[in-house]
Amino acid sequence: MYYVPDDTEKCGYYECEECRERFLDVRIASRLVCPYCGEAHDMEIGPDDEMPSVKESAKLLEVIEGEDVEKYDALLSLAITGGDYSWI
Repeated sequence: MYYVPDDTEKCGYYECEECRERFLDVRIASRLVCPYCGEAHDMEIGPDDEMPSVKESAKLLEVIEGEDVEKYDALLSLAITGGDYSWI
């Protein structure tokens, strides 16, 4: 699960085109590597193996600022964990 640190004032809201997961990230770019399905480099490859390519499949949906960051973070956390929703 990916959350933004407390007191974050600006973050990006992303959706992966491969696995359809949505997440927040403090980095803001038009595309990022998905933290859920993005391929990590295998450093134990042989001399005849190709280095895997990194695919930036997560697309920026919206830049979130101010108090909305905390709201989105709480809602995504609730959606992912199915946690206590009595605060709503």
